[in-house]
Amino acid sequence: MTWNLASIDDAELASLAREWIFPADSIYLNHGSFGPPPREVRIARRDWIDRLDDQPMQFYVRDLEPAWLAARRRLAEFVNAREQDLAFVENATYGMNVVAESVRLQAGDEVLLNAQEYGAVRRIWERACARCGARIVDAPFELPVRSHDAIADAILDRITSRTRLIIVSHITSAGAVTMPVERIVAEAHARGVAVCIDGPHAIAQLPVDLESLAADYYVASLHKWLSAPLGSGFVHVREEHRASVRPPLLSWGRLLPALPERWDEQFRWTGTRDPSPYLTVPTAIGFLERFGLERFRDVTFEMARRVRRELESLLGQPAIVPDDRAYYGCMTEVLLPEGDWSGLQDRLRREEGIEVPIVRLDERWAVRVSCHLYVRRAHIDRLMQGLERLVVRAATGRA
Repeated sequence: MTWNLASIDDAELASLAREWIFPADSIYLNHGSFGPPPREVRIARRDWIDRLDDQPMQFYVRDLEPAWLAARRRLAEFVNAREQDLAFVENATYGMNVVAESVRLQAGDEVLLNAQEYGAVRRIWERACARCGARIVDAPFELPVRSHDAIADAILDRITSRTRLIIVSHITSAGAVTMPVERIVAEAHARGVAVCIDGPHAIAQLPVDLESLAADYYVASLHKWLSAPLGSGFVHVREEHRASVRPPLLSWGRLLPALPERWDEQFRWTGTRDPSPYLTVPTAIGFLERFGLERFRDVTFEMARRVRRELESLLGQPAIVPDDRAYYGCMTEVLLPEGDWSGLQDRLRREEGIEVPIVRLDERWAVRVSCHLYVRRAHIDRLMQGLERLVVRAATGRA
């Protein structure tokens, strides 16, 4: 079968799919966790590594900082941010640790999260709060989602006089829910509360405008929908908070004799490391821009919507968000029937050759499908066949 999408011809889509390299026995439907880069990005990163390996002294001492600054300039244009507000980090987790090291909490302060925030983020803030006697407050998160207002109300209603910071995903990881971050930031600021947005799933999947959003902190990985190399991410800090930024890993910041003078300079030299993921970010941006960012979003959303509807029909269960582009983009997630599906992800890989996450949401399990330009219609057909055999027949006693 072919996709027969309104937004792209099947022949063009098949040609694009060849830009990614996968083992012949693997169907990869998990770009949202670890997004493999296209061939062009892999080649560009290899070129940077070769330059480093060929002449490390030239690379580190003379070439690295100008290349780092040029890559940051390109990223700043892409997310509409001021260059001086951005610094490269390895991933969103590292960026969130930067924020946790930098926010000055005191005993009795509250950090507001919600039940769908990423597990590593929760661990970071549990440790930060434990150090000073602050505490985490959880906002409820009802699934399936009814509306953006319901999400925002649940979070904002938990603000108290002790709330110092709200942590919220731009798009949640486990549930693939696009969150109402604009309203949350605006209303939190009106009540004197800072906001940190965890945004790895939003970059490229949404048109991110950091200046307009005006969150106090924004952290992201770039290896997901942008398809930059693993090990590329950023932290964005509003000017009023920069003086308090403390990187978790301290080194020279810049090579001697140029000691760091600005907050972002602490992130340029963090020991002898491979900086090629950062330096390859402009190539990843260029790849998607040549295809067309809005077209990319149109194509992948059309895929995701079709997959969503087929999953709902097959499984007899609802998706976790309304069928509206405001709530989801390149990823779609549908509940599985009641039961223990903890072994399903491994079975799909082992028996069908399919990599797709089966995630736990509160007391239910769900299947989350990522749709990027390399996903073929045959891949989705194979997934449906696997789920019909391993889930539907088991749930109805026909296994």
